[in-house]
Amino acid sequence: MANITTLFWDIGGVILTNGWGRASREAAAKVFDFDWEEFQDRHDLCFPALDAGLITLHEYLDRTLFHRPQLFTREEFIAFMLEQSKEFPQTRAVLDEVTRTKKYFIGAINNEPLELNQYRIEKFDLRRNFEVFFSSCYVRSRKPEATIFRVALEVSQRPPESCIFIDDRPLNLEVPRRLGMHVIHYKDAEGLRAELRKHHVEV
Repeated sequence: MANITTLFWDIGGVILTNGWGRASREAAAKVFDFDWEEFQDRHDLCFPALDAGLITLHEYLDRTLFHRPQLFTREEFIAFMLEQSKEFPQTRAVLDEVTRTKKYFIGAINNEPLELNQYRIEKFDLRRNFEVFFSSCYVRSRKPEATIFRVALEVSQRPPESCIFIDDRPLNLEVPRRLGMHVIHYKDAEGLRAELRKHHVEV
């Protein structure tokens, strides 16, 4: 087995909750009492562009909610969106342990809109772990497409066989596996710790 020097992590669904996942959107529909079906249709059309940094959060909200008068403000809604982000403490502890060894290059490969990405980096002090963020909003490409993974490998100058990519969604593991990276399907913190040890990662 190749010597592992590099760990690429997904963030939403692994280290933190998803930034703006379906459960959060459904909760917003209940709290703010808007038309869920209309919003969801518009979200499906607009979110890929938001995720890839092609439109701003305000443009996304204009297209999904504020194309008509609402009984709540844009500021109230954005505050709710940001409040949905929570940390998974046990998984963060695994990440912290790996970071403390100072033996690995650690980066993020994640799908995230710019405004949420920046908020979450600051709120949860993600820079203490990650040396670089290959986020969809910066790279203009989203998982599961190959471009975001190729950019991560090329910019970091890491051979794929020395890398592990960790993600909670099996589809997102298919391309990095084909590119020659090792992959771990994240389910919980203890399973992750066991999988890392199988790859002789100190944790």
